Amino acid sequence: MTAPGPDDALDVWRRHVDACVLLDGFHALKHALRFGAEVPVAVTGDRAAALALAEELAPDVRAALAGMLAEVPQETYASLVPRPHPTAVAALAARPSRAAGLRKLADMPRSTPVVVLDNPRNLGNAGAVIRLAAGFGATGVVTTGTLDPWHPTVVRGGAGLHYATTVERLAVEELPPGPLFALDPEGDDIRGVELPDDALLAFGSERSGLSRELRARADHLLALPMRPQVSSYNLATSVAMTLYHWSATGGAPRLR
Repeated sequence: MTAPGPDDALDVWRRHVDACVLLDGFHALKHALRFGAEVPVAVTGDRAAALALAEELAPDVRAALAGMLAEVPQETYASLVPRPHPTAVAALAARPSRAAGLRKLADMPRSTPVVVLDNPRNLGNAGAVIRLAAGFGATGVVTTGTLDPWHPTVVRGGAGLHYATTVERLAVEELPPGPLFALDPEGDDIRGVELPDDALLAFGSERSGLSRELRARADHLLALPMRPQVSSYNLATSVAMTLYHWSATGGAPRLR
């Protein structure tokens, strides 16, 4: 398969940009391809460098990249993204079906938890959480509030791993079924609790914590260990600690 020329690639980009997800950088495109994303167009400012990077870090997708990566002038590439990525690679991908995502979140029994970010504010933190959830094999990440979990900055922070899990935005009353464990400084020490595989693991916003609506919906409040006078953990750190606790005490598959 021969990659399209620059003019053809830009024409496809213009036709798809409003309906697609921006994959910003080589790693976002790599992960999206690994997990089945439909990618109608991909461009780079340096095709030889991008394919060499694929040969080194992701030989499993090199052939696919060779067939789709169109080289365009660096200034043209830079005009397509909010902030040029060091790898000078960008692509567009179809967003997964919302209906299919909601079915997956609601399907019971679940074998892995759903992470709930209650009214998050920081786009980069949300992306880091999605990357963590994908790595742990979580069923999905749900956000409440106004933040768009498919914003280009979130997808960049998640390194394209939105396609390795389910990512949706819902109201608190629309959360999928399952026992809800919410992280709160006033909760019980998480080290004394075994988290079930079908749990919803909820985390408050970086500044204001849990909303009243989510706190009222919670079945259990849990606290992470923290020494006195330390204010808080970063959101992604809190999620990582909680998912690790689940993986160590619950039914997470063991590595060979």
